[in-house]
Amino acid sequence: MKKSLLIGLCFAFLYGCGSSSGGTGNNAPPPAGPTASEQLLTDLQGLSLDDYYTTSVAALVQRSPETLVWRSLLDIYPQPTPSLDNLSDAFQRETFAMYQVALIALRTYDRSILDAAAQLNYDSYEWFLQDVVDRQQFIYYDYPATYGGFGVPRDTEQMFTEVHPIDSYQDALDYIARLGGVEQKYAELVDHLELQRQNGIIEPALTMQVAINQISSMASMNASDNPYYTALVEKMAGHPAITDAQRNDLSSQALSIVDASVRRGYQNLLSKLQSLLPIAPAQIGVGQFPNGGAYYDYTLRHHTTTDLTAAEIHQLGLDELTRIREEMDDIFINQLGYDLSQNPPLQELFARVATEGTIIPAASVKSTYETIIDLAKQNVGDAFDIFPSTDVVVIGGPFGGYYIGPSRDGTRPGAFYAGTTVDEPWFQMRSLAYHEAVPGHHTQIAIGLDQNLPVARQVTRSTAFIEGWALYAERLAWELGWHDNDPYSNLGRLQYEALRASRLVMDTGIHSMGWSFQTAWEFNVANIGATRGASEGAAGRYSVWPGQATAYMVGMLQILSERQRAMDALGAQYDIKDFHRALLTNGALPLAFMDTIVDQYIADTLATP
Repeated sequence: MKKSLLIGLCFAFLYGCGSSSGGTGNNAPPPAGPTASEQLLTDLQGLSLDDYYTTSVAALVQRSPETLVWRSLLDIYPQPTPSLDNLSDAFQRETFAMYQVALIALRTYDRSILDAAAQLNYDSYEWFLQDVVDRQQFIYYDYPATYGGFGVPRDTEQMFTEVHPIDSYQDALDYIARLGGVEQKYAELVDHLELQRQNGIIEPALTMQVAINQISSMASMNASDNPYYTALVEKMAGHPAITDAQRNDLSSQALSIVDASVRRGYQNLLSKLQSLLPIAPAQIGVGQFPNGGAYYDYTLRHHTTTDLTAAEIHQLGLDELTRIREEMDDIFINQLGYDLSQNPPLQELFARVATEGTIIPAASVKSTYETIIDLAKQNVGDAFDIFPSTDVVVIGGPFGGYYIGPSRDGTRPGAFYAGTTVDEPWFQMRSLAYHEAVPGHHTQIAIGLDQNLPVARQVTRSTAFIEGWALYAERLAWELGWHDNDPYSNLGRLQYEALRASRLVMDTGIHSMGWSFQTAWEFNVANIGATRGASEGAAGRYSVWPGQATAYMVGMLQILSERQRAMDALGAQYDIKDFHRALLTNGALPLAFMDTIVDQYIADTLATP
């Protein structure tokens, strides 16, 4: 999952995915009365632990109105006025102060008197709060205006176009109200970029130029073609809750706002980036910035939820690549009869695999994915006895390869977005569908939404578990025989696994070892067999999102290790369905707590006659 990593996994701009409520900018006068953190301190006094969780989570999550939309939480935390996230420096710093207040307050409760389940709730929430507090010193280190799905512009657009509900006339009015906040949000983003510059941090020129190209397109686009406008029109079309007169009026309002304030927001952001480009560094990697090494160490801990060092992660990637290449070569030689005596480049081998393994025409890509997912649903009972209450659909379009989870109330299904404008090689399609849909992201995320977990566990999620599970799902599908002994499809699985192992090496190489952009993409070509274009895209992604790409393989290896531990401890009593149930019903916890979950599963199983 690409975008889904960005949505709903964080509160506010603190986690690098959008930010917090739609208040005023940096020049607003200080509010009268207590600050938000002072008010939270007062509100948390004398509460039971359960009420502490409820109160603190409510205060923190409401700092990000966009999170409320992404996560379908507006019925629990209604907004007096529909708004967007506030990126202003003052607002962000006050949000950090609130997390600090919540953390200190949590530690006033006596953990030792809690039972095992309550201790897990306590520990996981403490981990989350501490993680955010630790980030405060690195407030200027992210690249929030970067390209694609890794920064605020695309994240904001996607919130409107793919997530914002239009199930009533009021929803459409709220859409219009939030649309009017885009210009202010981008003005706050521009202010943030200036503060970054003053602190010696500017996004490297290579990726900034890509962002400039994308933002320039949005800034100059006709309002009638702009997705902020067209998405609303499409969502309202034929909707029984919206009359023709209301639809026409709302469309006219949206067109006017997009043509004026939304366009200005993009134009102002474009102007700022253009002014920064001449002084942007040529080198990639956060290690070049003051205290950049400490920031990168933080990102690794945040994304992997482990204490693995950059050197350890780098070596783990190299070791996994060696193991995967041996498995690939066995298939190349013994199943496909390829001659490897002259050491042909991996890119050449996979080009042959793509051709021989069948090419699916663009017009059939969506239906092919639907068939793969339908078969997975039919067979998933072989390894699961718990299933999501919401469905997953395939949505075709120019961009694909990511998943957006269902709404909490089930009115919006999970969605696997598939690129359907170009032909696609069959050999990769199964593993991608298994990763994004069933038994991967959709299975894990949708089942998680179905659980009656404590509120603090519902709103916090670990990238390492989410992405580790999805990569584990790719491997599990192969173990279950879903590849039909197809060597081409199995090579697609291994190539995706190599991609995740390569990420460990490239991410740490870029940010900890001073790799150049060329060194990074050349490594990707040599060790994955991807094209130069795809490899440059990979290197660019890892350069603007430090640490995130390391979560996949680290997470999968932890799940496999825990599974083996359970198998060894339980012997004949081990049941893979029970193991999966234990993992999927406890939320997407940091990997540090997976031992606790599996220990309990083992103990419960052994205690059962």
